[in-house]
Amino acid sequence: MIQLTQELLRQLQANLLELIVEVDRICKKCGIKFLLVGGTALGAARHKGFIPWDDDADIGFLRPEYEKFREACETELDKEKFYFQDHRNTEGYRWGYGKLRLKNTKFVRHNQEFMPYEQGVFVDIFPFDNVPDNYLLRCMHSFKCFLYRKTFWSKVGKKQARGFEKIAYKFLYLIPDKMLYSCFNKFVKKSNAVRTGMVRILTFPAANSQYGYYRKWYEELTEIEFDGKKFPIAKDYDNYLRFRYNGDYMKLPKPENRKTHPVSELKLIEAGNG
Repeated sequence: MIQLTQELLRQLQANLLELIVEVDRICKKCGIKFLLVGGTALGAARHKGFIPWDDDADIGFLRPEYEKFREACETELDKEKFYFQDHRNTEGYRWGYGKLRLKNTKFVRHNQEFMPYEQGVFVDIFPFDNVPDNYLLRCMHSFKCFLYRKTFWSKVGKKQARGFEKIAYKFLYLIPDKMLYSCFNKFVKKSNAVRTGMVRILTFPAANSQYGYYRKWYEELTEIEFDGKKFPIAKDYDNYLRFRYNGDYMKLPKPENRKTHPVSELKLIEAGNG
């Protein structure tokens, strides 16, 4: 396992920043709306950049904007430096959202060494899809999200998990990729058939018992400083972050909770030299 020292983390974050800048460039050129979400939004608000111990970055799009970005990557992405992956263009891909990766790098998380595709340094490209406004229906919808998330994860889970959970993952992994992708695409389409006031990433855990986030946070945007640059964020990012992190997000976690992901293979490049 590779120990991510502070020096390595800063170099990794410089690589991540290149990816965010490329997202921003494409979106400005093509009139696509995106924003910093999750820990990256938290870092912007609390640290004016990356959380010092963070080793990834989170970019959000409402579903129509995600599809525009995905298409724009075909023609506008600097393919000498970057590549985009999701389950529709990458064989064996086991996530329900996209990743933009940096060429000539490696960032392989522990227990994902066997995944059959290139694994460079990446930012997560999250589509936010509609969820029912009715709470009971949203809970039922969330259970479907849970099943899809676990099925996508099953290739990793059947190796990483223990006991009954390992058996469950092995069973889920029997579902052929083609069937999984087809059913998931239909689920996405059905979820977005009606415009709703709440949205979420369908294959990523919701942060709280509401199982969704308010659409306005992804439509009404402003800019915020991030590592010396400015990127879009929810205009009401204070309430978004309070909702996302259950209260006082400005308070630092205890040192023992400031963790990075276990990494088994790492290759970085100097910023600007990809």
